[in-house]
Amino acid sequence: MNTLVAVAIAPFGVGDELSAYVAEACKVIKESGLNYKYCSMFTEIEGEWDEVMECVKKATFVLAEKGIRTEVILKADIRPGFTDTMNGKLERLNEAMK
Repeated sequence: MNTLVAVAIAPFGVGDELSAYVAEACKVIKESGLNYKYCSMFTEIEGEWDEVMECVKKATFVLAEKGIRTEVILKADIRPGFTDTMNGKLERLNEAMK
């Protein structure tokens, strides 16, 4: 079933600048083949439930397997009968604001 998630994956205890660590997780997402969109605080990923959850797991474990304490914040939207909700939600919102 099509799933859209907003996920933030962040390390703890590695200093103040986290971008190099976040980049490692983002590379996993990019290489997954799923539709994704980076934002300043979250990454959106869309696809089938199992594929999306596997991607989140791999992106999390790329840090955790190095012994880095890793926090994951995840919000999921499962809307039967819809696809491309990553873009469709914004299109419907922009239309409603006209």
